[in-house]
Amino acid sequence: MSTTDSLPNVSVTTKANVYFDGKCVSHSLTLADGTKKSVGVILPSTLTFNTGAPEIMEGTSGRCEYKLAGTDSWVASGVGEKFSIPGNSSFEIRVSGEPYSYICHFG
Repeated sequence: MSTTDSLPNVSVTTKANVYFDGKCVSHSLTLADGTKKSVGVILPSTLTFNTGAPEIMEGTSGRCEYKLAGTDSWVASGVGEKFSIPGNSSFEIRVSGEPYSYICHFG
């Protein structure tokens, strides 16, 4: 599996998005073509996120387990692996051990 190592020609929102009392911190990015993404880290915890637009989570370090809304199974995901979440839905993410860093691709 390959991981996205860099995102060229990006505008970064310098104010951090801080969720769940600091257990998830991310920064919003806008690419030259208008595409929106975020990069962030999730500290060891189990969190539930809601989605507006569809999302693809790409692991850049660490590991996590996720469970999509309406499912009962936790699925492992690590560096270079991606998982998709439908729009207007939710997912649980569980991180234990080292923090999980990610790129979230929107739309």
